[in-house]
Amino acid sequence: MLKQSILASSALAAIVLAAPAAAQTAPADDCDAHPENCIVFADQRIAPDIIVSSGAPQYAENIGQAVTLIDRATLDQRQTVVLADLLATTPGVTVTRNGGIGGFSAVRIRGAEGEQTLTLIDGVRVNDPSSPGGGFDFANLLSGSIDRVEILRGPNSVPWGSQAIGGVVNVITLQPSNGLQARGNAEYGSFNSVFANAGVSGKTGIVSGALTAGYLRTEGISAAASGTEPDGYRQYGATGRVQVAISDAVSLELRGYYADSRVESDGFDFNPPFLPVDDGEYAKAREAYGYAALDVRLGRLRNRVAFTIADIDRDNFDPAAGSTPIFFARGRSERYEYLGDWRASDAVRLVGGAEREDTRFTDGMVKPTRGVTSVYGEAIVSPAERLTLTGGVRYDDDSAYGGHTTWGGNAVYALPTATTFRASYAQGFKAPTLYQLYGPFGLGNPNLRPEIARSYDVGIEQKLLADRVTAGVTWFQRDTRDQIDFDLGTFTYGNILRARAQGVEFALAVRPSDRLTLSASYSFIGSKNRGPADVNFGKDLARRPRQSASASVDWKTPIGLSVGSTVLMVGDSFDDAGNFNRLDGYVVAGVRAEMPIGNKFALYGRVDNLFDANYQVVRGYGTPGRAAYGGMRVRFD
Repeated sequence: MLKQSILASSALAAIVLAAPAAAQTAPADDCDAHPENCIVFADQRIAPDIIVSSGAPQYAENIGQAVTLIDRATLDQRQTVVLADLLATTPGVTVTRNGGIGGFSAVRIRGAEGEQTLTLIDGVRVNDPSSPGGGFDFANLLSGSIDRVEILRGPNSVPWGSQAIGGVVNVITLQPSNGLQARGNAEYGSFNSVFANAGVSGKTGIVSGALTAGYLRTEGISAAASGTEPDGYRQYGATGRVQVAISDAVSLELRGYYADSRVESDGFDFNPPFLPVDDGEYAKAREAYGYAALDVRLGRLRNRVAFTIADIDRDNFDPAAGSTPIFFARGRSERYEYLGDWRASDAVRLVGGAEREDTRFTDGMVKPTRGVTSVYGEAIVSPAERLTLTGGVRYDDDSAYGGHTTWGGNAVYALPTATTFRASYAQGFKAPTLYQLYGPFGLGNPNLRPEIARSYDVGIEQKLLADRVTAGVTWFQRDTRDQIDFDLGTFTYGNILRARAQGVEFALAVRPSDRLTLSASYSFIGSKNRGPADVNFGKDLARRPRQSASASVDWKTPIGLSVGSTVLMVGDSFDDAGNFNRLDGYVVAGVRAEMPIGNKFALYGRVDNLFDANYQVVRGYGTPGRAAYGGMRVRFD
């Protein structure tokens, strides 16, 4: 079945690639006047404003770390509903989800734990302080409000602090525009699914702003692979931001994000083999994130003072046990931040900051709190033409476990032959969570140390044929020590694990014409348990496939119709640390099309899992079969 799916998927891609392509003139914009400040990828021109590397805006050519960008045009082109589905097609990233849409979703970068991925939404750290591992659940992060995503692969704790041990995902929602703009889409499809979004942005005088609203409802599939009862999902949410330019040098910005989600889930059979079974359980989550900042520019020095807040409420219900929650958690974090960005000269830039974070959570039994004070500094230096060096250090003073120092550095060198070399060394750390330190029933261990990672990577990128072909390869290795896991010997959490992940990532982007684009990636990631005293020493880490690959092709026909296809291939993995339960590899293919109606409207549709592949990414949990969706998109400029 796997070989048949691969052959069919390859044939589908070949058919689309074989279609004729005609030239098309790209619209003029600022890139035409300043091409050195733009990146061209799949005919989408992205103004470089990457902050995920240093915490301050940078051009891509000045960054020595591995960063992937996803813009709004790509989200629309792929007809993405849940962001995690698109992240799964990027180099070095694997995604697992417990069942259908709304099931717990973990994003693992370069073989790290899902809880070791730091996630930011509009400048707010949104990892949940009330969850045992302190991770972010990507299940509820829908695409409707998103304008741009940056994915940094590898540790990066100098600018971001705790949790940036595997990588960083930085999400930016709809931003203000110069003129009044509006966009929206609505679709309907399989599983009685409805997905609708609307957004508006604009500027008047010194005030600019953007607002989005969205809704998703689906009857879903059975979360339990053995089940027959569908488990539905519902979310409504909104984002907004307002900017006030008090003067040319002073501005004020407010941002907000809210999502209310409800997902039906299946409980576990407490008899062997302890797998999910149909029942009436469901969960609710309410996420509210806020950001307020004052930006003051004094000549070459930019100063930003900000306050952020993240508030997450989670409730689990079982109708068989009554109407009150069987479990609830309330997590909250508040941060005070200062960022200084001094362009001392054209060749020297200094970035530094100070932060204070206070977090707390309660589950009705414990109410722990903690405070962390941090300072950091980075130097971005260009000692020669085409060469940029970056180095930094950070110190964190945590009320729970004490002090910790982190270092990092990277370099990038571009040859006149359009060849770019990148290399980086980075440290990352993840502080013990409040649950791991002070969890109920004596599970917590207040003597825990932070998890520590050290990572090395080197890469090369080559552009050919007037930048119509871009190919890159990156080798990396990350070693993690003092990793926290539950110790069955002491029945508490302990620093008992070590892990190593190493591998290579390939990326390819081809634009044979202005109408035809092709992108592909391949990742080989070996993730091993390296704890010498651990019974699972030398075994693969759970749910880390060694190989994954994706390929996408899109063609805009001469009549305006756009057609495309994406194929995702994931290799075998194990569902458990002991490597007893194998998860077979799988291939999932999808096709899509979009037809414009005038300049403001478009009809679109897609078929996911075209060949109805039957697979699992988490043992005992189901995955959607073939599904079809259709909708309309509108945009006013």
